Amino acid sequence: MTRRMYPPAKRAIDLLIGTLLLVLLGWLLVLLAALVLLTMGRPVLFRQVRPGRDGEPFELMKFRTMRSGGESDAERLTPVGRFLRSTSLDELPELWHVVTGEMSLIGPRPLLMEYLPLYDARQATRHAVRPGLTGLAQVSGRNQLPWDERLELDAAYVERLSFALDVKIAWLTLLQVVRRDGISAEGEATVSRFTGSTGTRT
Repeated sequence: MTRRMYPPAKRAIDLLIGTLLLVLLGWLLVLLAALVLLTMGRPVLFRQVRPGRDGEPFELMKFRTMRSGGESDAERLTPVGRFLRSTSLDELPELWHVVTGEMSLIGPRPLLMEYLPLYDARQATRHAVRPGLTGLAQVSGRNQLPWDERLELDAAYVERLSFALDVKIAWLTLLQVVRRDGISAEGEATVSRFTGSTGTRT
């Protein structure tokens, strides 16, 4: 995999905006943490190892949205969790990853480690850049896109990487959050599992 060069200012912008948002939204992070604790108990944060740039693993953090148990994800998703997901507020702890350099504000979303051997050569280029809080696939249909289309958009983002594209994605993300579009695939809490490039839908 060829490491994609970032525009020179991309990391600086990530660090500046990520730090600013953490400071400005600190009160909201505390409030949401308390809400999760009161409605679901501990742990407040969901932690899972995900692939970062070049497929290097890191431990992703987001607010917990599901009860513990053996039911399906859709059944374990709580009313508070559904609200957090529909507003994307469950993703706010990932700002820490932006500050530390494990993630970027804009880039392909970090998926599961177990998907790494399932990508074809083009799909694997999504890991040539840092994963993002939001990306081209997220503003083009999010979890309602078929997997092949979603991963093609990730590859296209890497090819077209630019400051102007990042600004466009950031603006479209704000609109999408307000409209709460594409939160989940039909019959799923979020997405179905990726099993390879066979047209599996999310």
